[in-house]
Amino acid sequence: MNQKKAPWYFLLLVILAGESVFILPFVLARVFRPTVLEVFKLDNIQLGLCFSVYGVVALISYLFGGPLADKYQPRKLIAVALWMTALGGFVYASFPSYSMLKLLYGYWGFTTIFLFWAPMIKATRVWGGSSSQGKAFGFLDGGRGLVGALFGTLGVIVFSFFLTSEIAEATLTESRTAFKQVILISSCIVIFVGILVWFFLKLDRKIEEEIVLQKITFSEIKQVLRLPAVWLLMIIILCAYVGYKVTDVFSLYAKDVMNYNQVESAQVGTFLLFIRPVIGVLIGILADRTQTTFWLMISFFISFIGALLFATGIISDAETILFFISILVVATGVYAARSLYFAVMERGRIPLVLTGTAVGLISLIGYMPDIFAGPAIGYLLEDSPGVQGHQHVFWMLAVFALIGGIAALYYFQLFKKKD
Repeated sequence: MNQKKAPWYFLLLVILAGESVFILPFVLARVFRPTVLEVFKLDNIQLGLCFSVYGVVALISYLFGGPLADKYQPRKLIAVALWMTALGGFVYASFPSYSMLKLLYGYWGFTTIFLFWAPMIKATRVWGGSSSQGKAFGFLDGGRGLVGALFGTLGVIVFSFFLTSEIAEATLTESRTAFKQVILISSCIVIFVGILVWFFLKLDRKIEEEIVLQKITFSEIKQVLRLPAVWLLMIIILCAYVGYKVTDVFSLYAKDVMNYNQVESAQVGTFLLFIRPVIGVLIGILADRTQTTFWLMISFFISFIGALLFATGIISDAETILFFISILVVATGVYAARSLYFAVMERGRIPLVLTGTAVGLISLIGYMPDIFAGPAIGYLLEDSPGVQGHQHVFWMLAVFALIGGIAALYYFQLFKKKD
């Protein structure tokens, strides 16, 4: 990968688009989880099943959307994905029935994955070149975290502004009115980001010719499947993504265990989002100066330690400082792994021109938590209400962090001597 590097603003646009497309289906639910459950009249299992519908559609979309990214320019696919996702936001703002909400999440599974995911990863690899993959993906995930945090902060401000009574005394109607404004404003911003991408996410013509295949055949798919890095990344990403899905419960943990109100619990979710850009940037720079595969392995170890802090039940409503320290530990491990798992593709000798196809196949297994993690978390929380349910969720995280750490260790040993 010795082609001329894409300009700096190219990565900024990828970062902006990379989180904007997930604001409506995921970030709002992460920051405002107690509010979402209330205004849509859902329990944790039902919300988890919405995520499962998304995951089923996404699973198919990963497989077919990957090769699409090797055939067309990232700019066009990403822009259309943003606009289509934003249209779903206007349906979301009407507070549809549970059945309609599941259909909406299925629609989002198509718009955010089939047209978007592989093009985003490929565009990031292009920007990183042969020597800055850790920085490229660290900046991508860290930057996406910052964008998500800003969206979360804006959402909390808008929600508080339109909430006409005291937070603790807000009625269902008042909460719906305030949250509707959060959804509508978010949707309009996503549309605007799509416009920026369409006009400015452009590459040098020579680069575009080098990274696009005129035709994708089964031989390319077989070539990708023969790479050991692809199979290991399936396991690594699956385990890391379970960790990322578990971070969705922190705002609910704040409400159920720490006894915070709706806005305070949303602020906990937003605090988590602000950790992500710091971790992404730092781990990206550090990984490029040493070995990306080594720090990927370390990130799973940190996730495991953080999971145990919550799973053992030592955190109570009187342990505020310990609560935030434990969040920081879990977030450091989870976000570091998330920043690095695609950054190691270069060291694993996955060809740039086949990035889309490889990402599609890896994601087919790696992002299966989109199907099972939501219902599993929901079941654990509903089956054992309160602190015990949350402990069970973090035991699940500990198990997956351990498995992911073993796979990352093998990846590190397999490719540590390859330049």
